[in-house]
Amino acid sequence: MIRIRQASERGRTRTDWLDSRHSFAFGDYRDPAHLGFRNLRVINDDRVAPGKGFAPHAHRDMEIVTVVLDGALEHRDSLGNGSVIKPGEVQRMSAGTGITHSEFNPSPSEPVHFLQIWLLPERAGLAAGYEQRAFAPAPGLQLLASPDGRDGSLRIQAQVDLYAGRVRADGVLSFAPRRARQGWLHVVRGEVGLAGMRLGEGDGAALADEAQVDLHARAESELLLFDLA
Repeated sequence: MIRIRQASERGRTRTDWLDSRHSFAFGDYRDPAHLGFRNLRVINDDRVAPGKGFAPHAHRDMEIVTVVLDGALEHRDSLGNGSVIKPGEVQRMSAGTGITHSEFNPSPSEPVHFLQIWLLPERAGLAAGYEQRAFAPAPGLQLLASPDGRDGSLRIQAQVDLYAGRVRADGVLSFAPRRARQGWLHVVRGEVGLAGMRLGEGDGAALADEAQVDLHARAESELLLFDLA
């Protein structure tokens, strides 16, 4: 079964410095029909104005992945980590028993556009942690995060294999979740055809009990694909 989550139907938070779209219920956006998918709880598509950002705030018992698409995002946390995340880099933060962090756009003139993803951890009470890695763009499927950190991926304390998918116009990208698992697709850029339907930037799809899906690129496209327990 394939269930489409259209970008235009997502929730929205908009202030003078933040424009955020929510694939699932988040903050003041209440949506009992879209509370997450399997252990995937949040995909926020955030745009932050120059010189603005999120003041220090706390998390616990959540695995948080940040993917910067344009601009740069400065991160600081209570573990003593401080870094700037740029396009091509992915950050994994394990909130575990508790962590406080801030996220800030350090540019005085350019906005930052990023995706923030939350997943439920394998269990509560894990140690808090942090990891950041640069990934050279590669065609096809590229593993970004996994529980065992295989193939150079980030090690995440959640039952998920997170892939970046890149496909040229008129190409086909095939994705097959492992047996007894489910998939989620998020279109980062471009446009793909899926089972006769067109999906563009910000669109998502739940892939329940699908042995394999074939994504037909109508333009050069970038995707995130989740293989979820």
